Formats: sequence, C-alpha cells, structure tokens
Amino acid sequence: WQRTETGKEQVVYKEVDQLQQLIEGIRADPHGRRDILTAWNPGELELMALPPCHTFAQFYVSADNKLSCQMYQRSADMFLGVPFNIASYALFTHMIAQVCGLEVGDLIITIGDAHIYQNHINQVKEQLTRDGLPLPTLQLNPAITDINKFTMEDVELVGYTSHDAIQAPMAV
Repeated sequence: WQRTETGKEQVVYKEVDQLQQLIEGIRADPHGRRDILTAWNPGELELMALPPCHTFAQFYVSADNKLSCQMYQRSADMFLGVPFNIASYALFTHMIAQVCGLEVGDLIITIGDAHIYQNHINQVKEQLTRDGLPLPTLQLNPAITDINKFTMEDVELVGYTSHDAIQAPMAV
C-alpha cells in the first residue's frame, strides 16, 4: 500500500526478477532457506490458457557445496509433461549451479496429481515396451557466469540417442 499526495491509499505493484534474486541469494547465503521461485501468479491465472503445472521450486546448497532443487508440480501429465519438466528443471539446476560456482546435487520433484490421459493409454503401453538407452552427458559452456548469457549454443547433450517419437495430443 502507498499513500498518494491526496492522502488516498492505493495498491502498488512491482515487478520482481525472481531469477536474479535467486542467484544473488544463493551467492550471498548459500545455506539459506529462502531460495525460492514461483510460477503461480494468482493475479494472472485468468489470463492463462493453463495455469502452471510446475508451480514452486526451492533451491538449497548442501554442506559439500552441491546445489539441489526441489520442485512441486500441482498437476503432472506423466506421459508428455513430466519428462519435459524433468529435463527443464535438471538443465535449469545445472545452469544456476554453474553461475553460482557450485556443483550439482539432486533434483527432487513432488507431484500433487499424477495422471495419464485416457487418449494416451496406447502410447504409454508402447513406451513401456521399449528398452532404456544409455544416458547422455550434459555439457554447458564453462565460460558462462551470467544466467542471462546462456544461448542454445552453450548447451550440449553428448551421447544423446533416442527411440522414434511417439505422437500424442497435448491436453489443455
């Protein structure tokens, strides 16, 4: 709240650069408990086609200087959404660790509502018949120390292989 020149009170909104605050917080107090990002903005939910499924992430640094991320996901499309969220938050954790001069710890995902859509059942059955493949290695350009300076060229998956794509419609 802020009082105007006429004495009337009004609500004042301000923008917050959560990402920069997160990085500054980790650098200033690596073992703090307030290193949090939120994607849930109640004031804008009505403007969204779909409210964020990944809503909240907390980052913490262990005693051996490893950065971990625990993400809460309110709703989880286990076939299409969750694999994307795992890859995204893993990459994000690696990027933040690098710009903060830390090693990478764990990615923990807590799911509120895990589901498989009825129109994905056949695709899930096909996925379950496949054997796993060797995992790739993530390499980031080590020269990047500013989170805003990363480009696609600074990210490489070494040894990535995949099966053929399984098509499925995205539910909104």
